[in-house]
Amino acid sequence: MTNNTDNNAPAQYKSLSEIRIRKDQILKSIRKDEEGMRHLWNSMFNKPATLTSKLPSKRISGLMNTGTGIFDGVLLAWKLYRKFKKRR
Repeated sequence: MTNNTDNNAPAQYKSLSEIRIRKDQILKSIRKDEEGMRHLWNSMFNKPATLTSKLPSKRISGLMNTGTGIFDGVLLAWKLYRKFKKRR
């Protein structure tokens, strides 16, 4: 078996056992990547521990942050509406 660093070049195998070994290596790599993607995917939908705090100051801070983000989005939408309304 030839260890090619270039993925585009075809590998030269001399026996079926070399093919099986390479197949097992690729399968392990795929499973490792799959596990990493699964972990990243699941972490996207879990709330961070800081957001689940029961402290009133944290809740107020979170509400202010959310409110500011919503206000910023509405303001941007209004400015874009006025800008493109004038072009008609």
